[in-house]
Amino acid sequence: MKLFRIATLAIAAFAASPSFAEGGPRSSGWDDELFARATAEKRFVILDLEAVWCHWCHVMEKTTYANPQVQELLASKYLPVRVDQDANPDLSSRYGDWGWPATIVFGPDGTEIAKIRGYIEPERMQALLKAIIDDPSPGPSVGEAFEVKPSTSAFLNKEQRAELTKNVNESYEENLGGWGDSQKYIDADSLDLAVTRAESGDTTAVKRARQTLDAATALIDPVWGGVFQYSEAGSWSHPHFEKIMSFQAQYLRQYSQAYALWKDPKYLAAARNIERYLAAFLTSPDGAFYVSQDADLDHDTDGHTYYALSDGDRRKLGMPRIDKNLYARENGWAISGLAAYYDIANDPKALEIAVRSAKWVIDNRALQNGGFRHGDKDRGGPFLGDTLAMGQAFLDLYAATGNRDWLTSAAKAGDFVATFRDDTGGFLTSKTSEGKTSVFVKPAKLMDDQVQVARFMNLLDRYYGNASYREQASHAMRYLASASAEMIRPLPGVLLADEELAVEPTHMTVVGHKDDPKAQALHAIARALPARYKRLEWLDLREGKLPNPDVEYPDLGEPAAFACSNRICSFPSFTAEELQATVKQMAKLKPTRAALN
Repeated sequence: MKLFRIATLAIAAFAASPSFAEGGPRSSGWDDELFARATAEKRFVILDLEAVWCHWCHVMEKTTYANPQVQELLASKYLPVRVDQDANPDLSSRYGDWGWPATIVFGPDGTEIAKIRGYIEPERMQALLKAIIDDPSPGPSVGEAFEVKPSTSAFLNKEQRAELTKNVNESYEENLGGWGDSQKYIDADSLDLAVTRAESGDTTAVKRARQTLDAATALIDPVWGGVFQYSEAGSWSHPHFEKIMSFQAQYLRQYSQAYALWKDPKYLAAARNIERYLAAFLTSPDGAFYVSQDADLDHDTDGHTYYALSDGDRRKLGMPRIDKNLYARENGWAISGLAAYYDIANDPKALEIAVRSAKWVIDNRALQNGGFRHGDKDRGGPFLGDTLAMGQAFLDLYAATGNRDWLTSAAKAGDFVATFRDDTGGFLTSKTSEGKTSVFVKPAKLMDDQVQVARFMNLLDRYYGNASYREQASHAMRYLASASAEMIRPLPGVLLADEELAVEPTHMTVVGHKDDPKAQALHAIARALPARYKRLEWLDLREGKLPNPDVEYPDLGEPAAFACSNRICSFPSFTAEELQATVKQMAKLKPTRAALN
């Protein structure tokens, strides 16, 4: 598939696409002068945001943009722009709700005229292009932007929680599982929220989480492993075959955590099948992770045909394209997924792969002051998402290893994340705006970014006891508390962030030398214990106190583990059985979110 590239700046392994389709008008690059050219030439700008892996992007290129009438209309009054959304997080964040392909039409001054989600048939595209030429008034798809005045409280009130919970519950599809009706996949925040509720004994949450996890195993490629993006037609058995890193990392983490909680062997098998795909197909020779694998082999062999074949028959035909760009964000996601798998499988190979990726990103994508750039050469940025993903990955590696260097790296990432703060509320997606006019004057604020900032900064605060991290988490949460009232779609991530700020994580500490086999065994047990929201530390007194010495642990002369909840700590545990029983007992002392408000 031909990619819509950035023409004016060399992004690694990217080149300008000469046209939207063979014989069509040449596409411009997205740059600061785009709308100046549009104004000078009295043209509209049509932005096509696509992805390497996107099946309907392939179809749209082959049909819509190859249509002579569409090409004629584009050539007459439009500046076409093709952009790979994976390479451009600022644009993909602004228009992510419109799916891929996303088609955005602007006036010469940058005013949004139309935003269309998904595939557009040739006839519909002709009608759209003609209608805009005749009447360039913004259409109903644009809507009016609402101003967010941050809440005075960093917590949701009882009514807000009730309304958000109602919206999430109503989005659940009781017959087949999953949140949402037409496209079937695991919504990350919805499942995390259900698992959180399940851990506290909510039987409805247990049913929903397990029903969804069980159904979603149908999306795992039985031959190569790895998970397909989603299934259509209100069924789990009609997949779209792209394999995207965000889904691989998410499902790997969530099936690993589900196995820790329920010990169901099919969840462990699911996690193993995703891990083996990452290792075999999306790992670069240097140890960093690629972005995605295409849904189709080519224009003539789509995923339905190709992925029905055996391993040998697939390889005879060739390999669907792998996007071999190396982005910090995608590597951070992969590291977190692998750390979760290591926690429950105790597979040293998985940890080795995760650590190798982290070291590559540090060596090749690090900025000064703890942040990370996206790719080798970015058009814009730096982008919030890259440093957030790597910061969370460092926290996950710290919990998995007890190595304080990872915690230090997480803190540096947190300090850099704080520089994206907008004092009027929330955190900006990018350090630089996408343009100089209209909606692009100020970088976007993505709701999902606010959720991740709140959760990441909160966990940093738990590990460090640092009021500045707490304030950054609260700043994001005040924005969320206000903005969530204006959003149409369910926002389970807001409920997660609110709960994590209000309730202490499950806190376990192993006390003992890191070269002591008994301490190592206790740490392995603690890693594998179920708790989606966890603070796990390893205190080797030879290294000095932990960064947040909120609990003083005695030196008992032999390795021991402690569990804490609600500011109460247990007696020491010396065996697996004792630690499991202690964690279970301390969990009963953990207050619910509802009890705190």
